[in-house]
Amino acid sequence: MELDRYDRRILEVLQEEGRISNQDLAERIGLSASPCLRRVKALEENGLIAGYRALLDAKKLGFTLTVLIQISMDRHTPERFANFEARVGELDEVMECLLITGQDADYLLKAVVRDMDAYQELLLNKITRIEGVSGVHSSFVMRRVVDKTALPVGRA
Repeated sequence: MELDRYDRRILEVLQEEGRISNQDLAERIGLSASPCLRRVKALEENGLIAGYRALLDAKKLGFTLTVLIQISMDRHTPERFANFEARVGELDEVMECLLITGQDADYLLKAVVRDMDAYQELLLNKITRIEGVSGVHSSFVMRRVVDKTALPVGRA
């Protein structure tokens, strides 16, 4: 799908204000309501808009620790990786799982937990028990310096 300036502006605004009404969105980007709605529907149908979500405050919900966990696997086989990915996908604490290169690790996980006891439970009773996990290195986030969810579609 070829994006013009209206499509890009729609995507920019919706990333910042997902609950904006179609009328307000149309006014913001300089279109009337009907063409604006058609464009939003087309962006959704083409998969550029993957969904709408509420962003929650982890600390206010009691998740005081964010941890980045590097995982090394014992063997690099498709079966080993598929099993790990399926198992880690079942862990509620894991917010992201990235298969990475250029490090000693194979995966980088981002997890949120209530406290150090909850992290110990996650690490010792869940992550290290996944078949194939041979090494774990953890780093705790002290402060979020940049915390974006919006993609730079205006500059794409």
